[in-house]
Amino acid sequence: MTTHSIKTVWRENNIFDTELDGHTVTIDLPESAGGNDAGPVPKKLLLVAAAGCTGLDVVSIVRKMHIDLQNFGIRIDAEMTEEHPKQYTSMKVIYEFEGDNLPKDKLERACQLSFDKYCGVLAMYKKGVPVTYDVVLKDL
Repeated sequence: MTTHSIKTVWRENNIFDTELDGHTVTIDLPESAGGNDAGPVPKKLLLVAAAGCTGLDVVSIVRKMHIDLQNFGIRIDAEMTEEHPKQYTSMKVIYEFEGDNLPKDKLERACQLSFDKYCGVLAMYKKGVPVTYDVVLKDL
């Protein structure tokens, strides 16, 4: 079993820094919540992790299918409770492709493989909340 370890250090006010693989990740609160807006809020980084994880999978699978991607992005819409502890209650992953003559069946298969089999971040989230996905193709 592999173990990942991180250390997060308080800098000042509500700012925390984490050294991660040679990169500094800074989290903070917006000014309206008493922070300095020096970085994103932690909860939204959960969505970044999910989008990045599944995006890396999809790009890898699409390359193996010999599909030349022109534009690709992942949007995640997550519903959150109003009461504390504020938490996500559902997530929808939207895979967005733009290009000419896109092979819809192959792109849908690539997304399905990531969503159902390969993305470990989404697998963790699916244990706690309903997670769905959609594939959107747009011609350029």
